Formats: sequence, C-alpha cells, structure tokens
Amino acid sequence: MATVSAGALLVMLAACSADGSTSTGTESADGGADSASGDCSNEIVYPDAPQVSVWAWYPNINTVVDMYNKEHKDVQVCWSNAGQGGDEYAKFSTSIAAGSGAPDVIMLEAEVLPGFELQNALVDLSEHGADEVKGNFSAGAWKDVSSGDSVYAIPVDGGPMAMIYRSDIFAKYGIEIPTTWDDYAAAAQKLKDAGGPFMGDFGSNVPAWFTALMTQNGQVAWDYDSADPQSIGVDLNDEGSKKVADYWQDLIKKGLVDTQDQFTTDYVGGLANGSYATYVSAAWAPGYLTGAGGAATGDGAEWQVAPLPQWDASDPVSVNWGGSTFAVTTQAKDADLAATVAKTLYASDEALKDGVDTQTIFPLNQKVLTSEAFATTPVAFFNGQQANGEVYIPAENAYPGYTYSPFTTYYYSELTKSMLTIIDGSTTGSKALDQLQETMTDYAKAQGFKVK
Repeated sequence: MATVSAGALLVMLAACSADGSTSTGTESADGGADSASGDCSNEIVYPDAPQVSVWAWYPNINTVVDMYNKEHKDVQVCWSNAGQGGDEYAKFSTSIAAGSGAPDVIMLEAEVLPGFELQNALVDLSEHGADEVKGNFSAGAWKDVSSGDSVYAIPVDGGPMAMIYRSDIFAKYGIEIPTTWDDYAAAAQKLKDAGGPFMGDFGSNVPAWFTALMTQNGQVAWDYDSADPQSIGVDLNDEGSKKVADYWQDLIKKGLVDTQDQFTTDYVGGLANGSYATYVSAAWAPGYLTGAGGAATGDGAEWQVAPLPQWDASDPVSVNWGGSTFAVTTQAKDADLAATVAKTLYASDEALKDGVDTQTIFPLNQKVLTSEAFATTPVAFFNGQQANGEVYIPAENAYPGYTYSPFTTYYYSELTKSMLTIIDGSTTGSKALDQLQETMTDYAKAQGFKVK
C-alpha cells in the first residue's frame, strides 16, 4: 500500500506551486539536503548552533530564512530548494525508500500529507508541542493538517476561494456581480448574447479546483483517519456533486465558458486581454498572476474580487484551493528541534510582514488575519480594493477544513480524465462521477483498504 501511494504522489503538481521555479539549493548524492553550512542555499549566521535542514519552495523563503537565522542563536536553518510540488515529492519518496536523504523539515501541500503519513514518513507533531501554535490558525486550516488526534504539519499558506472579475467588462455589458451560481450562469448567457467574452473557464488540468467546487455543494469525498489507516470511505457521486458537474457541462455546451487549460501562457494572456470576465480562483491568484503577466490590460481595465458565488445564498459555504505546510520527517536528527523550526520559521512579525508586502502567498497565521493593517491594505492588483478584509479573510475564517485521502494525486489524475469527458460530452457530468466513484472504490480495495 505504501509503495503504490508513493508512486501516486508523483502524478501532479498542484496549484500553489504553479510558478515553475527550479531548485537553487545543493543536494547530497542521495537526493537529500546536506546540512553542512557550506552546502546550504543561505548564510549560517551562528555556525556553532545546531542546524535543521529544510526543503521549501515558496517565493520569499530565502528572505524568511535569513531573518530567522539572524534572530536565532539557538538553531540555524539550512535551506535548500529541492524543487516544487511533484519534483520535491519525487525526491522525498526516493529518500523514504532509501531510509536516508530526507531533510528534517519539508514543505508539503496539505493534500499530500496523508499519503506520506501512510508511509510513516512524517512525525506526529501533537507529541512535539503542536498545540502551542494551534491558536494561531483557523479551525479549517488546522483540520487540513490533522487526522484524528494527530497533527502532521504546521499550516503556512492557503487558498480561500473567491471570484476575481473584470470590472470594466461587467460595466460594459451591464453585468451584476453574481451571488449565486444561477446568477453566474445568467450573466454568462447575457455576455454571450451581447457578443462579449467567456464568463469563465473549465480547465481539465485543475482537478483540485473542481473538487473544491463540488465540496461547496456538500461533497464529503473521503472518510479517513490515520488512526485506522486501512479503512476509508469514498463518496464522490453524491447528488450535490452531480449537480455541479452537470452545471459546468451545461455552461460548456452553451459556449458560455472556455475549456482552456489553466496556468498556461495562452490562458494567462487571455485573462489579461479580456477573453474572460471572471477567474474563479484562490487568494494566491493575485500574486501568481502578477508574476505571470496576468494584470488587466487596456483602457480602464481592472480586476476586482467578490465572494465566491453560492448554491444557496442563505447558507454560504467557504472552500479552499491549495495551501502549503511545514512537516517534520521521521528522518529528522532531532524531532523536537525540527518541530520548533516548523512551528516558528514563518511566524515572526517580520517574516509575516514580508510575505504580505510582497504578496507572494496568502498567510494563514491569525497574527496577519486579525491585523487591521492586513485587512485594510489596498491591493495593487485589484486597483486599490481592500480585498483581504472584504473577501479573503472572511472566506478563510469560514472555511471548515477538508479531509484528504492517502491517494489524493491518483484521485486527481482520475478526476482529470472525468473532466475531459465532461468537456468533450462523451458522457454526462453525473455519469462521469458515477464512473469515478467506481474507479476510486476499486483502487482503494486494490491497495488493501477496507472501503466503508
């Protein structure tokens, strides 16, 4: 079971590591980070202090590590970028199989934690003071890194979802900001009838996005607890999820949304030039689009952001797309010291401020989320809109969390196939999810799980 899960982890690179940067650190021959100070990608300020090796990729990690090392005489971080997402996971999986070569602390997306937990590759931080920092995060953020009574990582950043929209296009065509998905469909039809652009996009390469939208309508895909690691519940074809799948297939059939793969040059260019009126995405999107050239172009063109449309406006549901964490590996030389770094590396006021100022990620620490300055700061990408306080902070605080499966990336691979059939119309959205349910149930059984 562990072997297959390790392979499945290599399937896909997820959203919050989509900028494609490559390794800048030095790695040892077996793929792990060498903790000797001469082989770190950063300066070791206090060479006599014990060192904790860290693999991490988010954009301002080098700045954060430098800040940390200057402030801590008791421990120094030896940072390496072992690649992003799938690239890093491949090296970590190799280290797990070899029994050596892993860092002490590793950045992992929340969705892959259970797969590595299943391989006994991660330390249960509930035994190393995780509760000391639990109050720094929302209940949803903490659930994402927990399984039963165990805690396998410390949250770093997240992706509460919202609807980014072109206010100039909305104004030109008289589109009201949709508060429900029915409103969204009606606006899409109005745009098409007037010869306007696509309302949005349904790309087959964003299964995590589609999962979040089905979760918004009540899907509880997995019933899994690491305390009972050989049992799992699978429920991917509930009526709410089928409604979401059929809804988007209907928009596609009517030509109201595009089916372009996201995170491509063409797609980002389309966002910039007004080919799409909305971008249903996460709080990290402004930072990503700024770096990828997705700023709105043209006379009077500008992006704004509004809450995610709802299925029931009287009962709003907040969902999340993406997010990374710091986990401690079972190869850590000193698990207590490594846990201390995981808990404190991205927690100082100075480090959090740098993340906010550079708009590189959406931090989950409540020091930021409860800060008036963060809430009221005009966001340049949104032409001065106070997007954090108006949209993203409320969305994050309302997010209830998610239970991931031990084979998330394999599921994403199969869901991508289902999304392609929804796009090409070879089957209905409902039937695509029925097939996905059967596929994932059979897969779980084949890996030795008892399906509840």
